[in-house]
Amino acid sequence: MTRSRHADIKTQFSFRDDYPAALVTGLTSLSRVAVPRFLRLLAALVALTIIVTAAGLYFIPWVQTTSGLGRVTTLDPRDRLQEISATVGGRLAQWYVRDGDPVIAGAPIARIEDIDQQLVDRLVAQRDAAQRKYEAARDAVATAELDYQRKRALFDEGLASRLDFEQARIRVQQLKVTEQEAAAAVNEADVNLSRQGSQLVVAPRDGTIVQVAAGDTATMINAGQRLVSFLPADAERAVEVFIDGRDIGLVHPGRAVRLQFEGWPAFQFSGVPQYAIGTFSGTVAFVDPSARADGRFRVLVTETADRATCNDQQLPNRLRIAGNCGWPPESFIRLGANARAFIQLETVPLGFELWRRLNNFPPVNVPAAPAGEASR
Repeated sequence: MTRSRHADIKTQFSFRDDYPAALVTGLTSLSRVAVPRFLRLLAALVALTIIVTAAGLYFIPWVQTTSGLGRVTTLDPRDRLQEISATVGGRLAQWYVRDGDPVIAGAPIARIEDIDQQLVDRLVAQRDAAQRKYEAARDAVATAELDYQRKRALFDEGLASRLDFEQARIRVQQLKVTEQEAAAAVNEADVNLSRQGSQLVVAPRDGTIVQVAAGDTATMINAGQRLVSFLPADAERAVEVFIDGRDIGLVHPGRAVRLQFEGWPAFQFSGVPQYAIGTFSGTVAFVDPSARADGRFRVLVTETADRATCNDQQLPNRLRIAGNCGWPPESFIRLGANARAFIQLETVPLGFELWRRLNNFPPVNVPAAPAGEASR
């Protein structure tokens, strides 16, 4: 049947000559041409990939994040590195500490001596003299008040003149002024003696001596001059990060944060934070209302520990494996160490997030909860 169909085909050359039917019957290559199986399989895979990708972009949830670099610091300024200075001037007599020494509250750090070795004795004598002068003025006031009361009674009975009565009252007032001046002199002597007694510089609280200023027994110290750098112990750490101004309007106190510390091995998957490894949880505590010179805003992140999800297994160095069980100890993450924060915002489809990033749009804006609700 096929052969007869080919036999009926009539065709012509370009020169209007008939094409022999026998030759047309022998040309079967066109009927044998077909799409290879590999190409059909590749087309099917491409179509399936497009469908799966489109479905994934629409259905896969993605946590929007805004990140920034920063460093480890403290919320309380009293917990930061401090400079302990001399309260009085004098000669440096003795050091009690060296670099790196741990100290407790009240532990001596340095002792300063005045150039005049007899100054303390003279201050004590001056204070004693002022005290005696004050006591004498106080007794004089008491005597003058008795005389004033007596003159007043005589004046009421008509046995004393008004001049004597007024003179007695004025004398009481004058002696009270003298008493107050004597009391002020005693206070001044106490202050001078107390300042001289504070030449022993002590640690204000438990901590570590970071650096001792160079000096020996021949060194002269002025009041207010730095003696040592002191770092308090048990400081409440925080991370100070700087966020781009495009996203700062969406960062509110209470936002969840994942932290990656410098020198700590980590794998951060910002869109799916539950699969991140080596990162630690935090919470936004404060957002700076004003920007820095480079247009970035400062955000303070505090430590959070979700004990309900903590893993009881621990590494040999007593570090918990889970990243929700608090930050590493200070021996690993010290004050001033660099860190990167990934502040978690809203959950959106993956396709929307890719479209947003390609167009450089800000994340989804959700109003911040009131302070009362956020605390609950």
